[in-house]
Amino acid sequence: MKARAEPAVEEFLSMLAVQRGAAPNTIAAYRRDLSGAAEAIGPLSTATREEIARLAGAFAELAPSSLARKSSALRQFYGFLVDEGLRADDPSGALPRPKTRRPLPRLLGHDEVGALFRQAEEDATSRTPESLRMLAFLELLYGSGLRATELVSLPLAAVPRDAPFLTITGKGETQRMVPVSARATKALSDWLTVRGRGGRFVFPSPRGGFLSRVRLFQLLRDLALRAGLDPEKVSPHVLRHAFATHLLEGGADLRVLQTLLGHADIATTQIYTHVDSARLVALVNQRHPLARS
Repeated sequence: MKARAEPAVEEFLSMLAVQRGAAPNTIAAYRRDLSGAAEAIGPLSTATREEIARLAGAFAELAPSSLARKSSALRQFYGFLVDEGLRADDPSGALPRPKTRRPLPRLLGHDEVGALFRQAEEDATSRTPESLRMLAFLELLYGSGLRATELVSLPLAAVPRDAPFLTITGKGETQRMVPVSARATKALSDWLTVRGRGGRFVFPSPRGGFLSRVRLFQLLRDLALRAGLDPEKVSPHVLRHAFATHLLEGGADLRVLQTLLGHADIATTQIYTHVDSARLVALVNQRHPLARS
């Protein structure tokens, strides 16, 4: 069966166009990827995990970037079905994953982060709730270094009216104050104006409670795809890692960074940030008394 013959697929593509403002070329790309998957395993909306797993054979000859794109389209589709109550389970965990050759931890460069923000800001000009929420996600992940769980479970009570800080409850139920930039404050305010009433979380789920970490992960990868980046390179943790590394590159103190990240041990912060050796050598040459003499 062709993917375009499935009503659920058409609803998904319509959602991309109406709610996310996706361009016609983007819609066409999603349609091709979903259609190809449906030709391999049959109707997508009712596919089992076992049927989804068969795509590993159908996609075996694809380049890693193509496999990543097709898998991302399918993850987005199944996330949509679950969010809309059209399906109770999400079988996308059985999708094939491209082999990664990049070392861990992964890091986004300044240009790549800029591409994500340009796409998110362009989307937000439509003023749809989904686009404003996505921009708020991005601002808090990269601008404040929040963990994925801390972000999605952020209660409304943690957002003060008169101070540029969030009260974050991190690992071990420890609390810390996290500064929020002026642009992140605006993005958060814009989202809250369209969020609607009800619920105690900043980012509620349509089914009650707060948005899942998995859904956040999917939305970020969808944004990366539209921004022209490898979606396998983008995740909430990668943005948190970029926040830490880019702050250190800009001269931030390691102890301050430890506080911002909510690390109990400074050794965790040192492992997490991996600032390049060239910058450390330059720092010694500039700051050490013997170097100046």
